[in-house]
Amino acid sequence: MRSPATENDREVVIRHRTVIADEVVELVFEAADGGTLPRWDPGAHIDLVLDPGTVRQYSLCGDPADRRRYRVAVLREVDGRGGSVRIHEKLSVGKVVTIRGPRNHFPLEEHAAYVFLAGGIGITPLLPMIRQVERAGSTWELHYAGRTRGRMAYFAELVVPGRPAQAVVSSEEGRIDVDAILASAVRGSIVYCCGPASLIAAAEDAAARHGLAFRAEHFVPKEIHGAVDAAFTVRLAASEIDVEVPAGRSLLDALLDADIAIPTSCGEGTCGTCEVTVLAGVPDHRDSILTADEQSAGDRMYVCVSRSRSATLVLDL
Repeated sequence: MRSPATENDREVVIRHRTVIADEVVELVFEAADGGTLPRWDPGAHIDLVLDPGTVRQYSLCGDPADRRRYRVAVLREVDGRGGSVRIHEKLSVGKVVTIRGPRNHFPLEEHAAYVFLAGGIGITPLLPMIRQVERAGSTWELHYAGRTRGRMAYFAELVVPGRPAQAVVSSEEGRIDVDAILASAVRGSIVYCCGPASLIAAAEDAAARHGLAFRAEHFVPKEIHGAVDAAFTVRLAASEIDVEVPAGRSLLDALLDADIAIPTSCGEGTCGTCEVTVLAGVPDHRDSILTADEQSAGDRMYVCVSRSRSATLVLDL
């Protein structure tokens, strides 16, 4: 996937590298020029550029008030695409790397109460959310699932006596009972979930059954059932050109082939880098970012995976 450099690129240096759980390393970045880093809010992530063709997204899990440091935690995934293994094996203290962002497609909303559901490394975007709602005195609870205690990052910080946090260790007590958890949630709660696709799917279904607002962040693309690729035309309002998108080609590739510069990263509809404003037409949303209401609005789309339900789609490009 081609990923052109953007004005949002910045160099950072790795100041600290700490193994915080089995196969999980925490990296602390500081600006290479010694300056401050852009502001961010809980739920935000950055792109870590390992090389022009290898870009990975990691949730910021430090303190948003600390403008000098960004903190991420990376799980080593031997069956992944190779980025996490490279981070574990090649990135050491003093190494200068490029990052992009931060961006936030998983913002913390004001609500009466919060239920946080984390699976494994999915705890990372939830960590600064929990700190914020706890400081605000809001009602909250955390249910943190993991295979073993040793693999659960930040376990000792989160699951302590006197806090509304519960660990569910599958090797000791079986799978987490999401339906039971949400059935007993405080009325008016919003559920924030991050982790494996199976956990997110179960939580989304249970939240709907129990009338709870739901937000999730996906590590991998959602499965799209029954999708059919049809050819369509994209009209670029600013460029005043039309681009034909064949049935077997992605909208992103068609735009890049037409020399339209589109920042891109994951290529899977999970990171939000390639967001484009829709001026007319009906997008065929296939991303894992927008909620159902946001998709229905039809005013933006992610061109790496999404297509068009109408014969012509007009974009603000």
